[in-house]
Amino acid sequence: MTHRPRFAGIVLAGGSARRLSGVDKPELRVGGMSLLGRAVEALAGADPVVVCGPPRPGYDGVVWTREEVPGAGPVAALAAGLRSIRDAEFVVLLAADLPGIRCSTVDRLRSTVENTDGAVLVDAAGERQWLVSAWRTVALRQAMPERPEHASLRRTLGGLRISEVAAEPGESDDIDTPEDLEKHR
Repeated sequence: MTHRPRFAGIVLAGGSARRLSGVDKPELRVGGMSLLGRAVEALAGADPVVVCGPPRPGYDGVVWTREEVPGAGPVAALAAGLRSIRDAEFVVLLAADLPGIRCSTVDRLRSTVENTDGAVLVDAAGERQWLVSAWRTVALRQAMPERPEHASLRRTLGGLRISEVAAEPGESDDIDTPEDLEKHR
């Protein structure tokens, strides 16, 4: 039996959802399940699963945290999540607005990151999806800026050794607009 290193999951579930009139985007339902529920489910086996955002009922077993300055962006939220990770060798980072995220996505990222600092999902247009990624915890902590507020995720993580993982249909989709939501209902 092959040993799989322990991994933690971090889900970024903050943000203001301006293009969706400020609704609680992670709680939007697609196919009968909330977007946050899909992300948490995709992280099956992660210990712990840390959700960076305001606590919401119904997510037993997750660890809730917030960035020191609410609304300071994804790098600040990631830094807050990392403070809740103990000794996991790897961290899987997900956004909470991914209607097509699956356990198989997380498994592919995890199997690829073992040979590098990180693995990032790449969409059909060739764009890296930074919020669908897996990282060596040590490399991720070393990449964090001293002041993570309003830092660019691409600049923060882009200097690491990264493997790209091609997205399967729908895996890299996210919900940012009412049209995006309607497409996935």
